[in-house]
Amino acid sequence: MSFPLWYKAVCLSMVQIIGTKKCPETRKALRFCRERSLEHQFVDLAQRSLSDGEWESIFRHFSAEELIDENGAFYRKEGYAWRAFDAKEELMAHWQLLRTPVLRSKGACRVGCDTAFLLSHGAAS
Repeated sequence: MSFPLWYKAVCLSMVQIIGTKKCPETRKALRFCRERSLEHQFVDLAQRSLSDGEWESIFRHFSAEELIDENGAFYRKEGYAWRAFDAKEELMAHWQLLRTPVLRSKGACRVGCDTAFLLSHGAAS
């Protein structure tokens, strides 16, 4: 599907995919965007951490407790199931606790590989 240039500038935008290359859901989202030529930016958490502003943007849409990956290896290995902790502080200190991928675009945010979100927010290049 081809959009007029003015439509791309006004209605569609780039999707930011936050995750790691090791995460199967993140790889699925990246592959989905590549196959459909959707403009996207990949933030590899293993390479760089999120800024405070990026964290706050994510926390506006989800509570910190919703973002904790309770099935993840880091959560189990570090014993988070048996201790009391502040979810927001721990997420900002240990990105390994974050459920990935986090998809962001124009103030909207989703957790997991949401193909409908990718199609509706991604501009075809």
